[in-house]
Amino acid sequence: MKQTQEISNFFYSQYFADGLRITIGCICPIMVCAALGEFAIGTNISLGALLVGLSDTPGAPTHRRVGMLSCALFCIFTHIVTISFNSNFVLMAIVIGILSFFYSMFAVFNARAATVGSMCILMMLLNVDNIYTFKEELYFLLFFIIGASWYMFISMSITQARPYRLAQQELSESIRHVADFIRLKASFYQINQDYEANYLKIIEKQIAVNEHQENVRDLLFQSKRAIKDTTNIGRFLTLVFADIVDLYEQSLTTHYDYNSIRETYGHTGVLSKFNFILIKMSGELDHLAYKLNANKYPKPLYDFSQDIEDLKIATSQVEKEYGLNTMPLKKVIVNIRDMLNLINNIYNYSQLKSTEVLKEEINESSKFVRKDKINWQKLKDNLSLNSSVFRHALRMSIALSGTFVLMYYLPYGEMGSFWVLLTILVILKPGFGLTKERNLQRLLGTLIGGVVGAIILLTIHDEILRFGLMLFFFLTAYSLFRVNYIVAVVFMTPYVLIMLSFTGINTFDVAQERIIDTFIGGAIAFLSSYIIFPNWESFQIKDNMRALLIANYNYFGQSFKMLSDAVIPVTQYKLARKEVYITSANMASTFQRLLTEPKWRQKSTKEVNRFVILNHIFSSYSATLLTQLNMTKTENLTNEHVKTLKKTLGTMEKTIESIEVENPKEIDNIDTNSCVDLGISDSEESKLITDQLQFLNKISSDLQKTTSEILFKEDLKIT
Repeated sequence: MKQTQEISNFFYSQYFADGLRITIGCICPIMVCAALGEFAIGTNISLGALLVGLSDTPGAPTHRRVGMLSCALFCIFTHIVTISFNSNFVLMAIVIGILSFFYSMFAVFNARAATVGSMCILMMLLNVDNIYTFKEELYFLLFFIIGASWYMFISMSITQARPYRLAQQELSESIRHVADFIRLKASFYQINQDYEANYLKIIEKQIAVNEHQENVRDLLFQSKRAIKDTTNIGRFLTLVFADIVDLYEQSLTTHYDYNSIRETYGHTGVLSKFNFILIKMSGELDHLAYKLNANKYPKPLYDFSQDIEDLKIATSQVEKEYGLNTMPLKKVIVNIRDMLNLINNIYNYSQLKSTEVLKEEINESSKFVRKDKINWQKLKDNLSLNSSVFRHALRMSIALSGTFVLMYYLPYGEMGSFWVLLTILVILKPGFGLTKERNLQRLLGTLIGGVVGAIILLTIHDEILRFGLMLFFFLTAYSLFRVNYIVAVVFMTPYVLIMLSFTGINTFDVAQERIIDTFIGGAIAFLSSYIIFPNWESFQIKDNMRALLIANYNYFGQSFKMLSDAVIPVTQYKLARKEVYITSANMASTFQRLLTEPKWRQKSTKEVNRFVILNHIFSSYSATLLTQLNMTKTENLTNEHVKTLKKTLGTMEKTIESIEVENPKEIDNIDTNSCVDLGISDSEESKLITDQLQFLNKISSDLQKTTSEILFKEDLKIT
C-alpha cells in the first residue's frame, strides 16, 4: 500500500508534471514534422522548446514568463553572434570565452538567471561547429522561435488553467520533508541511536526543508491573488503553509539534552512511546501531503487523542514508580500536542471558509519573499576574485575556450567538439565538491545509458516500438532531472541514441564517441575546478559562520524582548526564525561540500562539524525557550533568568565580532537594559527555564571556543 502510494504520488508530483510539459513541448513538433517528412525542421523546433523549457524552473508566474522570454531572446542573440564568427577559428575561440564568462555571471542575480545563462551557453555550443548558408540560418532562427513560442504557450496555458497547481505540488513536497525531519527527531528517543550521526542527518534534512519552503513562499506570496483569493484555494494553501512552518518550528524544539534524557528515562521504557507517536505523526503528515498532491481535500488518517492520554499515563507511572522528575517529558507532551493541534487546524481549513481565518504573517507576506529583481550593481560588485561567481565564470570561460582550441587541433568524431564542451558545461560547477559529484554522476550515467541504448538498438528493430521507448526515456529523464541526476542521465543517453538512429547516423559510433567525449570532458572539468581559480569552501566559511551566528543571536534575542514586556509582532518574530532556517541550511550545505574537497583542504572539518551541530542545538533550545516564555506566567520569571540571558547574548556578540570578513553585516545589538524588574521563584516551571538558559549559555561558550579553533586553523591555511 505504501509503495503504491509512493508511485502514484510521483505521478501527481511537480517533477512528473515538469517532465510531461517538456516532453509535450519537444516531442509534438518532431511527430508532426516527421509525419510531413520534415524531421530536421521538427528537431529545430524541438530545440527551441527544450532550451526555453529547461529555463522554466518553479516560481511565481511573472518570474517564469520573464525567465522564458529572456532565455528565448538571449538565445537568439547568442545564435546570431556564434554564426557570425564560427567560420574563423581564432575569433570563435575568443567569442566562446567572452560569452561563457558573460552568461556564467548571470548566477549573481538568482538561480533562474543562472539557468537562462546555461541555456544560452548551450545554444552557443550547438553552433560552434555548424556552418550553414545565411538562408539556412534564418530558417533555423524561425523554427527556434516557433519552438520557444510553442513551449511558452503550453506552460502559461497550464498555469492559467490551474494557477495554484505548482504551489500545491511544492507545498506537498515541503510537507513530506517536514515529515522526514520529524522521523529523524523521533530517533533521538531510541536508546541505541548514534546521537551525533542523527544530528548530521537532521542538519542535512534541514537543507531540503528550507529549499522547498522558500519555493512555496515564492509561488504563493509573490502574488496577492493567493492571499486574497475568493475561490478559497489560494487562501487555503497559504494557511496550510503558515501552519506547516509553525509545526516545523515546534518539531525543532529541544526541551532537554537527548543524552541526558536517555540516561535518565531510558531504563523506564517510556521513551519508546514518544518515538511511536512521533513516527505516527510523520505518517499523518505523509498522508496530508499525498492528499494535497492528488488535489484532494485531506481528511485525518489517525486519531491521536488516545496516544496523548497514553503518554500522560506512562509519564505519571514513571514519576510514581521511579521517583523521577518528569517535567521535561511533560513539556515534550505539550509540544507534541501543539504540533497535533496545528495538523488539526490544517484539516479544519478544508471544512470552513479559509478567507475568514486571519494571520498577520500572511497579510504581510511580501516581507517573507526573496527579492529577485535584476540589480546590475550586484553584477558590478561581483567583478572580483573574492566572488565565487566571478571565479566560476572565469573558470568556465577558460575551460570551454581552451578545450575548443584543443579539440580543433585534435579533430575526431562526427559531432566535433560538441559532446566534450557540453560535458564541461554540465559538470563544471562553482564549487569543487559539486563538480566532483556531478562528474561521477555524469560519467556513470552515460556509461550505463550507453550500454542500455546499444542493447535496445541491437535487439529492437521495430521503429514504432523504438519511438515509444524514446518517448518513455525522454519523459523519465526530464521527470527525474531535479530528483536524481544520475538516473536522469541513464535515461537521457538511450533517448539520444534512439533519436539519432532515425536520422541514419551510425548510432554505435555515436555511442562510443559520446562515452569517450564524456570521459574527456569530465576530466577537463575536474582538473579545471582544481587548478583554474579554485573555489574552496574555506573561502566562504567565515561569511556563512557569521551570518548564522547573527541569525541565532537575533532569534534568541526575541526572548529578552519578551522579558522586557515588549510586544513582539508575529511578523518580526517569524522573520527572525526564517533567517535562522536559511542561514542554517547555507552553513550545512557549505559543510557538506567541504567534506568532498581534497584532504589537504579539510584541516578544520571536525571543528566545522561541531560548529554546525552546536548552532542547531542553540536554535532548537532557543525555539523551546521562546515557546516556554510565551506560555509561562510572569511570576515564574526571575532576575537570574535575565542575568543569564544577558551573559549568553554577550558571549554571542563577542563570537560574532571575532569573525572578520570583507563587507561584514553589522549586528543590531539588543538593548539589554530595558528589562523589567523581576522577583524570585522556585516553581518547577522556573527551574526548567533556568536549566534551559544555563544550557544555552553553555552552548554559546562552546560556540565561542569552536569558532576560535576554526578561525585559527583557517588563518594557518591562508598563511
